[in-house]
Amino acid sequence: MKLFDMIKRFRSDESGAVTVDWVVLTAAIVGLGIAVLSQVKTGVDALAVDIKTSLTSAEVKQLGSLGWGNGTE
Repeated sequence: MKLFDMIKRFRSDESGAVTVDWVVLTAAIVGLGIAVLSQVKTGVDALAVDIKTSLTSAEVKQLGSLGWGNGTE
């Protein structure tokens, strides 16, 4: 009879339920974050390539060629 009483108490004990809830919630948030990152990664990579291309092909102009520093201000 003692074994059955222990099993009944074990089944009705909810002391670890909050911990399990937090673990499940945290796992869901992490999973959602990974899903979002995998979707956003392609766009961010393309944007980074566009920025790199723009910066690589840019040239620095001298102030005189822009109308500054040659007495025309």
